[in-house]
Amino acid sequence: MSILKHCKLGLLAGLMAASGLAMGQDTIKVAMLASMTGPFADFGRQMETGVKAFQAQHGDTVAGKRVEVIFKDTGGANPDIAKRQAQELIVRENIDILAGFDFTPNALAVAPLASRAKVPMVVMNAAGEKLTSRSPYMIRTAFEIADVVAPIAKWSVDEGAKTAYVLVADYAPGRDAEKAFVQAFEEAGGKIVGTVHTPIVTQDFAPYLMRVQDAKPDVLFAFVNGGDVAPALIREYKVRNLEADGIKLIGTGDIVDEPIMNVIGENGMGLVTVYPYSMHHESPLNKEFVTEYRRLRGPDSRPAIMSVGAYDGMAAIYKALEKTNGNTDGPGLMEAFKGMELESPRGHIRIDPESRDVVQAQYIRRFDKVNGEYANVEFKTYAPEP
Repeated sequence: MSILKHCKLGLLAGLMAASGLAMGQDTIKVAMLASMTGPFADFGRQMETGVKAFQAQHGDTVAGKRVEVIFKDTGGANPDIAKRQAQELIVRENIDILAGFDFTPNALAVAPLASRAKVPMVVMNAAGEKLTSRSPYMIRTAFEIADVVAPIAKWSVDEGAKTAYVLVADYAPGRDAEKAFVQAFEEAGGKIVGTVHTPIVTQDFAPYLMRVQDAKPDVLFAFVNGGDVAPALIREYKVRNLEADGIKLIGTGDIVDEPIMNVIGENGMGLVTVYPYSMHHESPLNKEFVTEYRRLRGPDSRPAIMSVGAYDGMAAIYKALEKTNGNTDGPGLMEAFKGMELESPRGHIRIDPESRDVVQAQYIRRFDKVNGEYANVEFKTYAPEP
């Protein structure tokens, strides 16, 4: 037997043994892999606060067992780091559930490990297309980018747009967003006049928007990440005065992510986006959630979809553990997740029993002010297919 094959078999044996050890423990370990440092550090902090908000409301025990959440910093879209951390957590820490995953490449890197170890993997933000198909031990409580994009493509055509230009971040979810928008916009009767992929952390949008300005589309659809990136895009859109040229900027909620709305400021007024959540969503549960979130992070903090995805991910974990009476056996937990229905701060959601992906409404929102505070105000709802 080759040394390489021996090592691979040893790792697999370690993964399987670690999974078996998890059964029967008094403490259930949930490992959260997310960006806690770097340009997307707020993603991790959002998810961490979502977890803490849920446990503050529901306690840290379920089915008579304590739920311990361990946070690991991936530092952004770093699949090698995520894979190494997951491997160590499964083999050395004997964790019961992998969770978090703010970036699709990280989730993709960990999926084979979860499959081999039979450890459930709860994706709380990564939005890549058909992501849950990569492991039978994966569920998602966030969203799939293609499901988010199609409604705003249809809405823009209904509002009179005939041509569109597409600008997306150059990684898997960006390309998924481009594909979904192009398909939905053309099916609705519109024409795509150009597309461009931008570096994931760029803040220099001048050369890209120059092409958009030359193409003269009715709408510019954008999918870029928050942090410093989206405010730079919107600032350049305003500086180049594309709106005066009749080019309307629309996009996914990423470009007006709740935590960066004050940074965007007046530049964002009137922008229309689509997302499954706004912190101003009208529901009693959301008001409770926002109150708890601000108690934990401060009165001026703003919860985003990452915190809600994490909050709902913990709700799903607790509900599954209740069904299994605290048994963390991987196959049993996965069966408990399938078809699950939850009331979320964003509204009613469910986990599809076949795809293990989240099913939810999408909201068209306008960047506005509510009681003097910048807000993504929902004004049209696209219900999920039955």
